[in-house]
Amino acid sequence: MDKNPAATPAASAQDRAVQTLDTIRSYHAHIYFDNQAQRQAAEALRDEIAQRFPVLLGRWHDTLVGPHARPMYQVAFAPSEFARFVPWLLINRRGLVVLVHPNTGRPRTDHLEHALWMGEVLDIQNAQRLPDAAGPEPAIEPNTQPTVAP
Repeated sequence: MDKNPAATPAASAQDRAVQTLDTIRSYHAHIYFDNQAQRQAAEALRDEIAQRFPVLLGRWHDTLVGPHARPMYQVAFAPSEFARFVPWLLINRRGLVVLVHPNTGRPRTDHLEHALWMGEVLDIQNAQRLPDAAGPEPAIEPNTQPTVAP
C-alpha cells in the first residue's frame, strides 16, 4: 500500500526521461526520533557523524516541521560524500529511522519518489505543499571538522 498518496504511478515525461547524475545537487539525510531514548541515540549519532564526515548539520526540530512526520534533524551533504556517508549510516544508524533524498530541484519528487528509507517508512505529511520545482540548493558548507576515519 502506498503510504504517500501524493505519489502517483503515472510518471510525467520528466520522470520517464533518463536523468544524469549531475541533476543531483546535494543530498539530505533526515534523522528521526520519537521519544527521549531515541533522541539520545540521535544525539550520539549526530556526534559520530560530525567526527567523521564533512557535512552541514541542521538544527534540531523537536516538533514537527515541514513534511516530516516525526521530530528530526537534517544532515546536508555533497554528492561526493554519498558513497562514504550513506553506507556508514546504514550500519550505524542506532535503530533510528532515516530518510535520504537527493536535491534535484524537484522537492516533491525528491521526498516521495527519489527517497531512500532506512528502517520504517514514514508518511510524508502534506506532500501537496512541497513544491514541484525549486531553485538551486545553496552550496554545502560543512560545519563539522572530521577527525576520525569512517
